[in-house]
Amino acid sequence: MKPTMMDVAARAGVSQATVSLVLNGSAGARLTDATKVRVRRAAEELGYTLARRSQKKTPSTDKLIVFVADEVATDPWTPLIFEGARSKALEFGVTMTMAVMRGEKDLEGQLLEQLSHKPHLGLIYATMLTRLVKPPKAFFETPSILVNCYDKRRQLPSILPGELLGGRTAAEHLVRTGCKRIALINGQEGIDASRDRLRGYRQALSSAEIPFDPDLIYPGNWEPSAGYEGTMKLMALANPPDGIFCANDMMAVGCYDALKELNLRIPEDVAVVGFDDREIAQFMRPPLSTLILPHYEMGALASEMLLDVAGGLNAGLDQIKVECSLVSRKSTRTTATD
Repeated sequence: MKPTMMDVAARAGVSQATVSLVLNGSAGARLTDATKVRVRRAAEELGYTLARRSQKKTPSTDKLIVFVADEVATDPWTPLIFEGARSKALEFGVTMTMAVMRGEKDLEGQLLEQLSHKPHLGLIYATMLTRLVKPPKAFFETPSILVNCYDKRRQLPSILPGELLGGRTAAEHLVRTGCKRIALINGQEGIDASRDRLRGYRQALSSAEIPFDPDLIYPGNWEPSAGYEGTMKLMALANPPDGIFCANDMMAVGCYDALKELNLRIPEDVAVVGFDDREIAQFMRPPLSTLILPHYEMGALASEMLLDVAGGLNAGLDQIKVECSLVSRKSTRTTATD
């Protein structure tokens, strides 16, 4: 089986974003030489290489996929989707260009007008937050794939992270390591990721026959401050948790600060699991167990699906969810199977 970027990240003990930055030689990446060496060594040992565009390419036979993003911010999610899609497209001799469209109707019209004059195989539309979208009409008139988003009637193929299963995996990991009182510091209400991670958490408790306690749920906002405040409130309960699932790694940073301020040990007194596998997770003390958001793989899959659709193949799949894998580190107790 061909090694993936996720395999390289796991072997090197870094995030997928780091692997992408190192192997693409991104000039602006602030990474230590030791990290770069570790990533390159892991890639070499696994036999993993990024697809590279051939320098000898006839312009008349050039093929193009247009990658449209709703925004490109400091978070690595959309660039990871783009990189996965671009690398996979290059394996088939197809190039990719990116456009950013922030939802303003005039800009959408201008963008799509420009695209109508350029030959292209199709469109990939990606959003930074997993959410419902209303794609412009042009997306229904050319082969199009939605990534990290979906349309209401599911008329377009879409690829999403398996948030529900990821939430369940996180809570199940805490159960397996012996936790009996498991809390959740969740993200903003009304967000797809928050809703699905909560549902997964509840499923894990039900399967383990652990009663759901609403006092163990703290509504956060994805920021470290919410992790700190939530942990302080949870640990002040008459029967505090012995495990905390933070719905993202940034809230886990605040959770760590609160637990250390309370002179509680991680994971001996309280085990902690995050979500996202941000770069900071591996450098926390102890390193944070977390779930990987598979944005690179989602992008690669989008290119494959788009090429199939553009080639006239209809796989009959309206929505695919990609697994969020667990990275077990030292913030959770060791189990017999770890």
